Order: sequence, then C-alpha cells, then structure tokens
Amino acid sequence: MPRDEPSHAIISQESMREFYKSRAVEATTITTASEIADYFIWVANDTGSFISNLKLQKLVYYAQAWHLAIHDTPLFEDDFEAWAPGPTIPTLFEEYKKFQWKPILKQVKKPQLPQAVEDFLAKITEEYFTCNAFELEIMVHREDPWLKARRGLLIAEHSDAIISKESMREYYKNRAA
Repeated sequence: MPRDEPSHAIISQESMREFYKSRAVEATTITTASEIADYFIWVANDTGSFISNLKLQKLVYYAQAWHLAIHDTPLFEDDFEAWAPGPTIPTLFEEYKKFQWKPILKQVKKPQLPQAVEDFLAKITEEYFTCNAFELEIMVHREDPWLKARRGLLIAEHSDAIISKESMREYYKNRAA
C-alpha cells in the first residue's frame, strides 16, 4: 500500500544535509546517466531486489536532483522529460523497455566512480531503494519540477517537456534547507 507522504521525503531533508556537510564532490559533470543506472541495477542484483525500468528512472532522477541541490552541479548531462509515469530519460527508457514492467535482467559490474559519488549513491539507495516503483511515482507526481514541466496537463497526458535542472536544484535545495 503506498504511503500517504513517504517518510523518505523527511529523512532525505535531514540526512542528506548532514551527509553533505562533510563531503565534497567535484564541481563538474562526473559521470553518465547509464553509469548511474548501472549502479542501481548492480545494487538490485547484489541485494536480490526487483528493479523495473520505472523504478530505475526514478532512482536516477533522485540521484540527479539531490546532487544538483547539494553541489549545484549535475551528475550527468542527460535531461529528464516529464512523462506521465514521472521523470524519464528517453535513451535510458529505450535501453530497458524490452523488460516492460518486469525486473531488469542485466548483469553489470559495479561502476568505477569517485568515492564521494559512491558514498552519495549509497545514501540515495538508503533513502529511496526500498520504495517500489509506484511509491516513487506518487512521490514525483507531487513534486514541483515534474508538475511545472507538465504545465497543467492531466496526469495521463503525454509530455516530452524537459524538467529543467534549475527547477530540480531549487526544489530539492529548499527541501534540504
């Protein structure tokens, strides 16, 4: 059963702020969306968890959003579009659409990322990985970056509008404050 207001939203505000007080990440784009996706697929495989394309998109989104909020720089360059199910990177979606709503069955090695990025992704995993795809979808549907990018469209209407990195940065920075 989905949570009314997931506790992760509150935990993230406090724990993310504390986590980043003592850590620094380079002020440039660090990696690719595919590497971030591989990290979450690796976590799913390593823990015997289920990860669908829908859940993967949301985890990659939250990684980008929180990185923008904390460091004022993106983890990767790809933009998210405000699709009906939530923020989506079309090329990432295309890569995994063959799995439909089923678990992504892909063997990946743990990506070689800077330690600070690994620590950051571990924190994102701790906060969001236990949510199922539907819970994550409900969360992003209530958040301003997705809502503003869709500009009043009905929830099921198609949109390929870009969710700006600036709107993500502002929204999550305010949540972490």
